[in-house]
Amino acid sequence: MAEKTAPARAVAERKRHTILMVSDFFYPNFGGVESHIYCLSQCLISLGHKVVIMTHSYGNRSGVRYMSNGLKVYYIPWRPFFLQNTLPTFYLTLPIMRNIFIRERISVVHGHQAFSTLCHEAIMHARTMGYNVVFTDHSLYGFADIGSIHMNKVLQFTLADVNHAICVSHTSKENTVLRSGLPPEKVFVIPNAVDAAMFNPAPKRLNCDEIVIVVISRLVYRKGADLLVEVIPEVCNLFPNVRFIIGGDGPKRLRLEEMREKHSLQDRVSMLGAVPHAQVRSVLISGHIFLNSSLTEAFCIAILEAACCGLLTVSTRVGGVPEVLPDDMVVLAEPVPSDMVLAIKKAIDRLPSIDPHAMHLRIKNLYSWHDVARRTEIVYDRAQRCSDENLLQRLSRYLNCGAWAGKLFCIVMIIDFLFWQFLQWWQPSEDIEVVPDLMRAGCGRGGDDAGRQC
Repeated sequence: MAEKTAPARAVAERKRHTILMVSDFFYPNFGGVESHIYCLSQCLISLGHKVVIMTHSYGNRSGVRYMSNGLKVYYIPWRPFFLQNTLPTFYLTLPIMRNIFIRERISVVHGHQAFSTLCHEAIMHARTMGYNVVFTDHSLYGFADIGSIHMNKVLQFTLADVNHAICVSHTSKENTVLRSGLPPEKVFVIPNAVDAAMFNPAPKRLNCDEIVIVVISRLVYRKGADLLVEVIPEVCNLFPNVRFIIGGDGPKRLRLEEMREKHSLQDRVSMLGAVPHAQVRSVLISGHIFLNSSLTEAFCIAILEAACCGLLTVSTRVGGVPEVLPDDMVVLAEPVPSDMVLAIKKAIDRLPSIDPHAMHLRIKNLYSWHDVARRTEIVYDRAQRCSDENLLQRLSRYLNCGAWAGKLFCIVMIIDFLFWQFLQWWQPSEDIEVVPDLMRAGCGRGGDDAGRQC
């Protein structure tokens, strides 16, 4: 028999993981976290791993669903309570999560997003049951307001016992380390990526006689909707040939509509409402400039998608945004109206030198989901090599979370452990039916097929 080639040996030696992605945020809801989980899962499947996703129910979407490439999604019967988050229950999710862990023979539990209740509870239960745990943080938080103080303490509790954490930018890593107290060597930086095949430029370059500025964002305070209310009238006043297209919905939409009425800009500001993900590209390629007005951002996939479509980006200089694009693809500004208007003026002056197709090729080479999956695979391998610890060894880390909080966290984990032991007696693991592995023959073997699927 012929000797195996080096790539074949590498694939054969690669450890196959069974990964459970957990977050309150997944399709049919749309956002950066949802896209990240889906694209990463698809590429991990193409690398030969089994991936299962767990989220809460959305409307009548409950139970088990299958997506492309055999991706399995558990929509557990928990209803969203606030901003698509489920109500914290601490222990009520343990029975159903335990069943999923055992049924799917999970080896790594991967939680996403710091303010996802399901993510926190899954990490807690997974560590109680001895599973390896990885956490990805997608957002930045402050340190002074009540909400941030509360969230930071919750994060400190949840991450006290994780094997490793992933952040989407270096700024996000610094923020997470400071908020959670995690050792920096446990935190890896793996940026987001973009599906270059889905976001490609318009076949013909747009005429610059009328300049179109595109905004696609949730219309909420954190995304800088109030900043747009100040910037748009000023830009329209300075540049008669500029028109705005605004895609997205949220509580701040009314303010933007009032601004449009007040300044009589109905013919120059188009409000599209919520834009389905499949239609985002068609909106982007109708413009010359993409405007991002976020007040805080760990990475911002939206500006990556816009650049991949060949748009010059104007963005606030916040969080991890300066790390995303090369200087010649973006004009950064402070999150104040006057500086944003000046940045838009600079961008308009630079438009003649922009080559959308060259920009697309650069982004395609810089950001690949397949590369993100490979780097995430390394984190899983490291998590698997972490030594097993008993409850007493793990409790010492929770005690270090604070004089009073540490003791409270220990009590929470002890109760979780006792509840798990009760469930082990009530329904032994051997009595839970294991799901047969139905991965298609030839799927996930790496090689050319993997590259095409990602």
